[in-house]
Amino acid sequence: MKKSIFTVCALLAFSGSASALEFKQIDTYTIQADRDYLADIDARNSSGHLNAIIEIPTGSNEKWEVSKQDGSIIHWEFKKGQPRIVHYLGYPGNYGTIPGTALPKALGGDGDPLDILVLGSAMPRGSVVSVRVIGAIQLLDNQEQDDKLIAIPLIEQSPFADVQSINDLEKQFPGTLDIVKLWFGHYKGPQGGMKIQGVMTAKEANQVLDQAIEHYQSAQKLAAHTSSTK
Repeated sequence: MKKSIFTVCALLAFSGSASALEFKQIDTYTIQADRDYLADIDARNSSGHLNAIIEIPTGSNEKWEVSKQDGSIIHWEFKKGQPRIVHYLGYPGNYGTIPGTALPKALGGDGDPLDILVLGSAMPRGSVVSVRVIGAIQLLDNQEQDDKLIAIPLIEQSPFADVQSINDLEKQFPGTLDIVKLWFGHYKGPQGGMKIQGVMTAKEANQVLDQAIEHYQSAQKLAAHTSSTK
């Protein structure tokens, strides 16, 4: 299969400077970036806004994620030897993850980087976008906490540009939150084990985010210290 199907540059604001992230789709199932999405990109950029890695564009049914083995790779997940397809309506927003975060079960997470849904039109898979968190849905996945942050992209052409909170979303775009809740509650089917517990405000969601950033940084420091003392 022909490689280097496309190459895209995404402008990222790192601490103190801007850097172009380059990534390309190297085959049907793999996107390769020029750096580690999870380790080399900060959760917040130099403007103080959140960086979101786009794994699944709005409307897609293909289940992609950043690789746990190689953070520079975003791959199409396989299940029982087949690429995973969500057998439901396409994702109601751009789904992805937040670099530089980890929330253990003791703090209400699942140990992985935080998940995020960025409302609006489809964005390129593999891109990293600057977003504002407006809240979160509290979700149980087979009795395990699996909350999803909700955010809007910080681009002028976004219809959600003025939305600062869940209340703003419900006032300006009635039904949007209901769509998101219904989708996550049902996309795995009747026996999927998904249960919506509630909705977080922007303040509550950002508190969870801050905890996840702090935990990730502490874990990294501990790992570096342990490595240096061996």
